[in-house]
Amino acid sequence: MNKKVTITTIILLAFILLTGCGSAPRFTSRESRFEKRTPPSPENLDQYKNAEPLETVTGVASFYADQYDGKITYGGDVYDMYGLSAAHPTYQMGTVIRVTNLYNDKSVVIRINDKMPFRPDRIIDLSLGCAQELDMVNVGIQEVKVEVLEWGQGRK
Repeated sequence: MNKKVTITTIILLAFILLTGCGSAPRFTSRESRFEKRTPPSPENLDQYKNAEPLETVTGVASFYADQYDGKITYGGDVYDMYGLSAAHPTYQMGTVIRVTNLYNDKSVVIRINDKMPFRPDRIIDLSLGCAQELDMVNVGIQEVKVEVLEWGQGRK
């Protein structure tokens, strides 16, 4: 009888342990989550279209995407990788800039809403939406011109 209880107990424990290891997914792929989203309407910055730059810098830009998507930026916004925004190591939050891809002369006017760590080889990190507008997604990094059109009043 004692041996029968022990075997029954082992079988019951094995059953409980195995049912806890179900094959149902615990999360879904980030890729499938983003491919169905539509890009947000960009902020209307048309008033800066022909603005004279206050400062001009050239250097290498990169872009950042899904690793930070949905996280809070330094400026307090929720980062949307499909939106039009950028991170800069020194510009104040809210600074309006024009970024021009020096390879194809495409440009976009955006507002700085995040900080990036200082890197001697990069001057700015762009959102995926900006990289798409500048046609630099396949390259990953690109030589750009950054023109400050209005200094921001946000956090430094």
